[in-house]
Amino acid sequence: MTFAGQTAWITGASSGIGAALARGLAKQGARLVLSGRNITALEAVAADCGQVLLLPFETTDNAAIPAAVAKAWDWAGGIDLLVNNAGISQRSLAQETTFDVYEKIVAVDLLAPIALTQELLPRMVARGSGRIAMISSIAGKVGVPMRTAYCAAKFGLAGYGDALRAEVAHLGLQVHNIYPGSVATDVSRNALTADGSRRGVSDKVIDNGIPPDVAVAQMIEEMLAGRREIIVAEGAEKAMGEARRTPDALLDQIGAFMAAGYVKRMNEGAQ
Repeated sequence: MTFAGQTAWITGASSGIGAALARGLAKQGARLVLSGRNITALEAVAADCGQVLLLPFETTDNAAIPAAVAKAWDWAGGIDLLVNNAGISQRSLAQETTFDVYEKIVAVDLLAPIALTQELLPRMVARGSGRIAMISSIAGKVGVPMRTAYCAAKFGLAGYGDALRAEVAHLGLQVHNIYPGSVATDVSRNALTADGSRRGVSDKVIDNGIPPDVAVAQMIEEMLAGRREIIVAEGAEKAMGEARRTPDALLDQIGAFMAAGYVKRMNEGAQ
């Protein structure tokens, strides 16, 4: 299986994992909707990717989402894969971090992908097919120092993805929670510090991390294989992620709730 002939929408597509995913999916013959704020960088990615719709918008601008979804959907007759990738990290101690940093990271990393997914979801459900990928993090599996806001958002995104999967799997949709470890991107350099300013320097572990093209090759392969949890990491980070992996049997059990009439029982119990 490949994504040939399918349409994938990637947020945060101007750099890092998003740009690498765009190029990797394009090599398989996918059409791409690329979103981000840096139009020049998006254009550079698009130049490598064949059939592309550039759809720049601010992911936290909830008012812009309905029009963006309608344009993306109508462009090629639907969206087969939505990749919620746009995000921002953190490098600061909780006791030193201002609350507005928490608000910004949660808005970008959690609420924005939920808002986009919620707007697109009814169209996928009506069609009876589609995939939604949540780019969480190993820090969405294991709490990591100096990333309390980031961990809160990424844990939340994973929880939303798991619950959503349980609701829509029987309707023909797939939800993939993806947990990257250290991938060689600018994520650390662009991270917020305690006062909300850009950090501006990177971590050695990030600089020596998995090359983005290698990381996304695994993501694409495992999505096509139907994996619900995709851990993309090496060494200690991989061990941490695997230690917190949700067993497939448990995911199956939760998913079976819907077929067993869970919604009807809940609604009857509320009356």
